[in-house]
Amino acid sequence: MSLARPDGQDAILAIATAPGKGGVGVVRFSFPAATAFEQFCLAFCQKIPQARLATLLTLRDAQGHAIDSGLVLSFPAPASFTGEHVLEFQGHGGPAVLRAVVEHALALASSLGLALRMANPGEFTQRAFLNDKLDLAQAEAVADLIDAGSVSAAKAAAASLTGVFSDRVHTLADRITHLRLLLEATLDFPEEEIEFLEKADAKGQLRDILAVWTELLQGAQEGVKFREGVQVVLVGEPNVGKSSVLNALAGEEVAIVSPVAGTTRDRIKQELSVRGVPLVLVDTAGLRDTDDVVERIGIERTLQSVHEADLLLWLLPATDYPSRPAQLPLQWPEHLPRLLVWNKADLASAPAEPLAADEVWVSAKTGQGLDALKDMLLRQVGVQHTPEHGFMARERHVQALKRCGEHLGMAQAYAAQDDRILDLFAEELRLAHDALGEITGRLLPDDLLGLIFSRFCIGK
Repeated sequence: MSLARPDGQDAILAIATAPGKGGVGVVRFSFPAATAFEQFCLAFCQKIPQARLATLLTLRDAQGHAIDSGLVLSFPAPASFTGEHVLEFQGHGGPAVLRAVVEHALALASSLGLALRMANPGEFTQRAFLNDKLDLAQAEAVADLIDAGSVSAAKAAAASLTGVFSDRVHTLADRITHLRLLLEATLDFPEEEIEFLEKADAKGQLRDILAVWTELLQGAQEGVKFREGVQVVLVGEPNVGKSSVLNALAGEEVAIVSPVAGTTRDRIKQELSVRGVPLVLVDTAGLRDTDDVVERIGIERTLQSVHEADLLLWLLPATDYPSRPAQLPLQWPEHLPRLLVWNKADLASAPAEPLAADEVWVSAKTGQGLDALKDMLLRQVGVQHTPEHGFMARERHVQALKRCGEHLGMAQAYAAQDDRILDLFAEELRLAHDALGEITGRLLPDDLLGLIFSRFCIGK
């Protein structure tokens, strides 16, 4: 997909509403050139519609037959979503009707000698980005808002769309820029550089920058979880209640529960939301030695799920408390956080001593401890806020912030040296600043930009 600025390029159109039948269907147009926009409006609407005023329009074909009746809205540049001249026709939502409107528009443009074509996926938002109506993080939030699977996720995406995430990135970038300017000025007067930097508290400024960076990275890591969800795998021996805990958290009978050991022989996945954070719970086959071929395959898949997980819930019967195996009867990645869940608390006496920070006492049957389990589950995967109080982010944002942090760390190392290698200090700050530019799209290759926008839906 080309990312050259669209000035003088083709006008585009697309059906902007979802496929299928609906009460209302929207066909959207975007014209880079004012002359072509006015020519098309005169042919399509029989006049140039007044800006931002809904006007009733009956579309007719070349023979004068009615195609559809609806409202037409005009948004002249630059006060439009794309920053170009935008026209919207809001008619009836039948697929055949919308196709007829599109065919009529394309035929009209062809007869006028205007370059009008169907839009590529995400091309309207791409043009908004290229015309500085949105930065890249906000543009990505458009797609995230459309894809949001819950109200909470939608609020987090909307926060990013309105610039909450971008503003925090810009704040960090501005602090780095201020320190860079100070260093650049100092390099011009090498005989005074040490005294000057100490008076300006360059080290203190860098510490403050690192504190802001740490908070932003934590928020972005949470934002990725708001967008992509968290995969939680339940493991343990047969009949410890994994399927019961899954059902209790899901609030419905997702998995079969029975007293027969080995009932669950394959992975069962269930999507749900906990405190507004999307989760994928994976119930797995019980871990034990078995000669059953099918059950062995299920156990192998359990091991695979563990290596794909964000969190491990290790279930043990509360009746066995406080004794437990020395370790989980399988290998899991060292970085993988876990929670020890003592289930079937309704059959056991409450612990006399407080549980460890990574342990929780629950009963899937009565619901005891489930709220505490949900809270601990989110804390273990690094979610301290609900989506309503955060913002949406993507893994590429996190990776860019980590690169920024690496360069800030190198800058701090150079600043700490007695001989103060100031040119290298300044260079690391520049690289940290460039990494932030990748988030907002100021310093991102065109091929990666094309890939990002190609994953949008058509018409947006």
